[in-house]
Amino acid sequence: MNIAPSFLLTVGGFLLLGLLASTIAQRTILPRVTILLLFGVVVGGDCLDLVPPLFSEHFDVVADITLVMIGFLIGGKLTIESVRGSALTVFWISLIGAVVTVTVVGLSLRLYGVSFELALMLGCIAAATAPAAVYDVVAQFHPQGKFAKRLLSIVALDDIWGLVLFGLGLAYLKSTAGDGGGIMVLANVVHDLGGALILGLLLGLPGAYLTGRAKEGQPILSEALGLVLVCGGIALWFEVSHLIAAMTMGCVIANKAKHHKYPFHALEGVESIFLVIFFVLAGVSLDLGALQDVGLLGAAYVLARTAGKCLGGWAGGYVAGADTLTKRWIGPAMLPQAGVAIGMALVASAELPEYKHVMLPVVIGSTVLFEIVGPIATRVAVRRADA
Repeated sequence: MNIAPSFLLTVGGFLLLGLLASTIAQRTILPRVTILLLFGVVVGGDCLDLVPPLFSEHFDVVADITLVMIGFLIGGKLTIESVRGSALTVFWISLIGAVVTVTVVGLSLRLYGVSFELALMLGCIAAATAPAAVYDVVAQFHPQGKFAKRLLSIVALDDIWGLVLFGLGLAYLKSTAGDGGGIMVLANVVHDLGGALILGLLLGLPGAYLTGRAKEGQPILSEALGLVLVCGGIALWFEVSHLIAAMTMGCVIANKAKHHKYPFHALEGVESIFLVIFFVLAGVSLDLGALQDVGLLGAAYVLARTAGKCLGGWAGGYVAGADTLTKRWIGPAMLPQAGVAIGMALVASAELPEYKHVMLPVVIGSTVLFEIVGPIATRVAVRRADA
């Protein structure tokens, strides 16, 4: 069977939907991310069922490629010049924001009557943020204020803190179970995070020197795609975080490559195409039925995570001495949540199977909501804080 016609029609349709989404986003409060997700729901199996199985079955490939590109571009913005004078602000907001979110969600669910183990896991999962959604909102409007630049730096660190807190929480529960599993969990976290950082350094250092030589002072697209895809492939091969590895590589090249102004700016044009396809397919894969299964516990989790992000952003900004607008809006800007949270829930369910039947519906259902509504909060926050 010749799949070329359906493949070309689908990709072309997705890109045209991206153009329509950008047009609508310019005229409404909805960001492009949310519109693309809704388009995906409409053309997906729950509604029109227009997307061939080839795409939905290989969504993970598109997601991996998109995330390594996003990670690299976010890491490329973490230059010494960009964080000079605000490095401590970024550090404290990201760290305190994550810790406060875990605490608020965990305590709220305990008061609701949830067991300590389940409350702790859901609290750790709540700390995760969707970097692709935040990046797309910021990139769409090209804000020039310091809030947007600071937000991207905080998002970069947020994934690291989220991974560390989740690993520590799961390790604690496994160790108290008395089966020795806590040590293995900690070892996996060290492998995932440490391996990603080492991989990013190993690729970033030679990349900083070698890129931009074929065309004087200007990295070309083949260099960009080559390094990013190799980084993602090696990371997935060794089962380390491809997002953090790409961030590290981008950060190293941005700071070490002195012979070109900005590493791989040509990648931004290709990345936008993958973003469109990624978010439409994410909408196709959304399980709206999960919203019906979350019940009151899911509602409590959503409210607690929203409160935790807002309070954590304000507390982190207060400790860091940030301005009023940053303290007020950094929390709402971090509300988007996507696949990272679901991945954490799957790992936790495998390690603590007795909570799987509750944890997965709550995380999947709330992720659907945060994936659609979260980018709206990010857009409002960026526009208000950088007005």
